[in-house]
Amino acid sequence: MGQKVSAAVFPVAGRGTRFLPATKASPKEMLPIVDKPLIQYAVEEAIEAGATKLVFVTGSSKRAIEDHFDTDSELERALIASGKDELLASIRGIVPPGVACIYIRQGEPLGLGHAVLCARPAVGNEPFFVHLADDLIAGSPGCLAQMAAEHGRHGGSVIAVETVPRKHTSSYGIVAVDASDQDRITEIVEKPAPEDAPSDSAVVGRYLLAPAIFDKLEKIGEGAGGEIQLTDGIAKLLSEEAVYAYSFNGVRYDCGSKLGYLQATVAYGLQHPDTGAPFREHLKDVLSE
Repeated sequence: MGQKVSAAVFPVAGRGTRFLPATKASPKEMLPIVDKPLIQYAVEEAIEAGATKLVFVTGSSKRAIEDHFDTDSELERALIASGKDELLASIRGIVPPGVACIYIRQGEPLGLGHAVLCARPAVGNEPFFVHLADDLIAGSPGCLAQMAAEHGRHGGSVIAVETVPRKHTSSYGIVAVDASDQDRITEIVEKPAPEDAPSDSAVVGRYLLAPAIFDKLEKIGEGAGGEIQLTDGIAKLLSEEAVYAYSFNGVRYDCGSKLGYLQATVAYGLQHPDTGAPFREHLKDVLSE
């Protein structure tokens, strides 16, 4: 019923101030979880979901992201000369054949909605993913693949949600749904106070959006904080067409916070084939001290 989704938008223009000084000269999306940066996990999830057009909405000091997904001939030659075939394969396979990377500069930091709007020329008139790289979600299949399957069942836009403590609603977009209609969203509110929140179902960093969202974002103007809020655009969209909340299968790590980043590092470190067993023993030793 829904269309195939081939474009994924990655808003990566933020400054990452919560991780200063680590992010002074390097984007927060390049922070590593074990041996891969956050943005590579994001790209892998999008490719698994069928995306072949990767649109990065960037800002200043983001050149490292472009370099990461570009070819480094000098490094490849050095790995070949050293006989490090496994490492060579790991960097050659970051972006597989048939997948294109497109970079669009967001001139001013005018909010997530504005970043998504900047991607319009590259996305065109088709449904597309939006992936916020600092929300790392461990799941199999990945969250975007789950959402694409949900979109295939009933069409419409699909937004990933999870239940949060009501005292934390002021940190999220919060939705209300019609449970009798496949969890179709009836209301979405940006960062409401706990007493004003329509539910405890919070939007997290995964969206599958209809192209009609672009017209809504163009018209709404500035919202909270003087920014163009994606939540406000979605609120306009759901009054005209279906937008569904999707409770994904997986574990989310808020890598935009120091604690969430450390939690993700430990979880992925324990699962990594090279580090898992010795890292587990190390943690046991640390906790027994």
